Amino acid sequence: MSRSLRIVMAQIDLLVGDIDGNAEKIIAAAATARDALNAQAIVFPELTLSGYPPEDLLLRPGFNRRVDAALARITEQVHGIDVILGYPRQAETGLYNAASLLRDGVVVATYDKFELPNYSVFDEKRYFTAGNQPCVVEIAGVPVGITICEDIWYPRAASAAKAAGARLLVNLNASPFHLGKRDERIEALRARITETGLPVLYVNLVGGQDELVFDGASLVMNADGSLVQRVPAFVDDLYPADFTVAGDGRVDAVPGTVCTPACEEESVYKALVLGVRDYIEKNAFPGAIIGLSGGIDSALTLAVAVDAIGAERVEAVMMPSRYTLDISLSDARAEAEMLGVEYHVLPIEPAFKTFLGILKDEFAGCEPDTTEENIQARCRAVLLMAISNKKHKVVLSTGNKSEISVGYSTLYGDMAGGFDVLKDVPKTLVYRLSEYRNRLSPVIPRRVIERPPSAELAPDQKDSDSLPPYDVLDAILEMYVEQDRCAEEIVAAGYDTVIVDRVIRLVNRNEYKRRQAAPGVRITRRAFGRDRRYPITSGYDRR
Repeated sequence: MSRSLRIVMAQIDLLVGDIDGNAEKIIAAAATARDALNAQAIVFPELTLSGYPPEDLLLRPGFNRRVDAALARITEQVHGIDVILGYPRQAETGLYNAASLLRDGVVVATYDKFELPNYSVFDEKRYFTAGNQPCVVEIAGVPVGITICEDIWYPRAASAAKAAGARLLVNLNASPFHLGKRDERIEALRARITETGLPVLYVNLVGGQDELVFDGASLVMNADGSLVQRVPAFVDDLYPADFTVAGDGRVDAVPGTVCTPACEEESVYKALVLGVRDYIEKNAFPGAIIGLSGGIDSALTLAVAVDAIGAERVEAVMMPSRYTLDISLSDARAEAEMLGVEYHVLPIEPAFKTFLGILKDEFAGCEPDTTEENIQARCRAVLLMAISNKKHKVVLSTGNKSEISVGYSTLYGDMAGGFDVLKDVPKTLVYRLSEYRNRLSPVIPRRVIERPPSAELAPDQKDSDSLPPYDVLDAILEMYVEQDRCAEEIVAAGYDTVIVDRVIRLVNRNEYKRRQAAPGVRITRRAFGRDRRYPITSGYDRR
């Protein structure tokens, strides 16, 4: 005779370092899973108690003592439901990325993560000692093998759990979003299922943490590799997963709702919105300020900000110069009105003239060049940061990945701000996201999408005067920045040698600018920041 098992997937949003707050969320979620969802167990994400990634907080002895105290409190307070919970575990032999089964006031069993990722945005070997023993626990009579995140990408941990008697694998995750990640996860899970013949319950963290966004999209796959349940991405909630257990011990997942995967544009847009919302909320900013230019980057940034925190908390400021076109003024106003945000016009001409007057003798005999252009951008930054200081709102800068890659931006000018919404969004994707957002409701004027982009810092200026066409530039940048391909390989892919060499030189030369840039949401496989660490001073020819 078969019996049933219900496990709740706790796809929740946490705050790194808020150990007491995270503990309260865990206790409340466990009570809801027990009382409202009638579950026998609840599974939380990787390092739930500390939040992920805690980084060098893990090096503070007081931090780990607080984790221990919070774990003891949860263990004492939660009864009537099994809790599988991720946390950093301090032991005499080292610090472990661990997960424990808590049951009615007792820590029944503990698993230490086998595979410690040390690439891309991950540096777990800096902090943790690897475990080497499987952990199989009985939940409602079912032997459940516990694994953590990276463990599911390699055979060792899952195979060890199978050998120890597991009939179901549970995998706790803090797996950040990037384009293509959904399919990569499915492929890894199917590989482990093929090797073990066991179904997998995969629980993922959701929420934004500095550059990283965790998309959730928790799921269940059966022993035949079929996807039987996938919950909504980018949503904080509790999701029951049901299983039947046959008389011979075989575990089968009961088919549930399989959410249809979103298109790339929708996934990225939701990642940006969640990343901005959590950055603002978790850092307790009352609102956001955006320098609105009438161009597409600031228009998209404004839309994301409004969708993230509401129009009433967003302020847009247009700061025209002598080179600002009338259509930019009218388009910026239209964007602000369409989204219903507070809007102000603060001309920078008086400040610009004053700076030129102060520098007149210093610049004597020199022809105007990008210096004068950069002064305009820095005048705008002074105004935005002054408003930020006075009103305590965060400045959202608007530079995209294409510009930041090649230094087509002004240090202490348009790069100034607390968070760069589009930092990892190539310009060609900016256009696609703008079209996507307009399909939901019109918020970006058609003319803004269609007119040639311009910084408007000089007469009749166009981006194309300084840069290759964006479709060419973005393709080269993807190969060079994200794929680490050399100039010869990029040229062999069909791109002009002169353009490739120039783009690579610009990327290399502007490392110092990017090191001083605001953080921003990571949505590609390789973003600038913690994901790509190059020396500023280097004699290596990276072409």
